[in-house]
Amino acid sequence: MNNSKKILVTGANGLLGQKVADIFKREGEHELILSDIQERAEDSRGYDYIKLDITRKDDVKNAIRLYETDVIINTAAYTNVDGCETERELSWKINVDGVKNLIIGSRISGAKVVHISTDYVFDGKKGHYDEYSKPDPKSFYGKGKLAAENSLISSGIKYAIVRTMILYGTGKNIRPNFALWLLDSLKKNIPVNIVIDQYGQPTIIDDLALALLRITDKNREGIYHVCGSEYVSRYEFASRLAEVFALDKRLIIPIRTSELQQPAERPMNSSFITLKAETELGLKPLNVTEGLHLLKHLLEHKEK
Repeated sequence: MNNSKKILVTGANGLLGQKVADIFKREGEHELILSDIQERAEDSRGYDYIKLDITRKDDVKNAIRLYETDVIINTAAYTNVDGCETERELSWKINVDGVKNLIIGSRISGAKVVHISTDYVFDGKKGHYDEYSKPDPKSFYGKGKLAAENSLISSGIKYAIVRTMILYGTGKNIRPNFALWLLDSLKKNIPVNIVIDQYGQPTIIDDLALALLRITDKNREGIYHVCGSEYVSRYEFASRLAEVFALDKRLIIPIRTSELQQPAERPMNSSFITLKAETELGLKPLNVTEGLHLLKHLLEHKEK
């Protein structure tokens, strides 16, 4: 049976967008149309590429109509958590209004919207959140992401929402993520302040992209929690990274979150229960050490 679908990927030049194109190319049989706000693709993997700004409703509708899209995978987002506190209008326009435009566009072709959300929809006071836990975001970023979730849930269209956290990985010309920033600093012998009181499950981008492929292949809908299998502090993650890459752990200085005085409130313990994704999607997410070894391998391969 031919399960091939026409899939529009938004934010295709970002960390997740590039990995989606990579994994779908390697393991899927779908026709992807990559899109981003830039004129060109960082790596099209041989797929079609179009310039698309998801905040422009008519452009979104035209793209979906033109390609007769079956699925929209939305990896486009304003993810600067502190920036969302100061640039509220812009972040809402991208993270909420952009999703509403995808919903409007999806009604043209009956497309399913697969949307990436975050652990920041929770307050992070107790952790161990499953898909039925009650959201209570404390930051403007989290409030925007929850508003987008609610728009999808109440829209009447087919949707899947994938909540994740602490993404890391590599790609072409991407913004530095936590792991890459750490690596760069430690390689240059620059001391880094890392918090000991924020906990979560760091997620290698490859696991998240694979989850999106499985959701597409299996026609799954609803909410899924997808993240790494190990629960650690940011400080423990940084220490483990230094070990895997043979860098100086003494450069990592433990501090508390309160010392940073960040504009946005962070969830301090946002651990997920991932049983649904493991059972329904057949996922076996990597732990921290496994994920960092994969990152090391990918970076070495990239340099050759």
